[in-house]
Amino acid sequence: MRRAEIQIARLAALTGVMLVAAAEALAQDRGAAQSARRIIVSIPDRKLAVLESGRVIKIFPTAVGAPKSPSPSGSFKIVQRLADPTWYGKGKVVPPGKACPIGTRWLGLNVKGYGIHGTNNPSSIGHNASHGCIRLRNHDVEELFGMVSVGDDVDLVAERTDETREIFGDPTVPVVRATTVTAGGQ
Repeated sequence: MRRAEIQIARLAALTGVMLVAAAEALAQDRGAAQSARRIIVSIPDRKLAVLESGRVIKIFPTAVGAPKSPSPSGSFKIVQRLADPTWYGKGKVVPPGKACPIGTRWLGLNVKGYGIHGTNNPSSIGHNASHGCIRLRNHDVEELFGMVSVGDDVDLVAERTDETREIFGDPTVPVVRATTVTAGGQ
């Protein structure tokens, strides 16, 4: 009889541990779903927006793919996060540092060879200048790196849409700037 009671007690304890573990996993999944962020890159606007629950958190200027090496369009996910990455090119390896073409951070996408990264050429930001990746200034990619996680959605949009116009504005609408009038009407 004693042996059966011990086995029942062990089974009850194991069941309790499994229930607690399942509850913690469920809570983490719910937390991840609530905190998941989405990145939208408007290739024609050369801008990246971070959204949370449909609300824009931050917009960054970018460089996108050059005409000979355009950025891919579509829906992707972040699959890798690297601080101080090493760049591997055609027969060349550049370690982390000022000469590294991908700057100080790498957010790899689930399309081989493409990601969001920094740059050692900040003057390229705002232009179609990359080999297809999305470039940010190093201080911007470092901020973005702290905002997103593996598994977050990334939409690379090749043409302006209603959503990108809402987020980034419509470049065909002129911006009205306030002017200052000094005393005497001059």
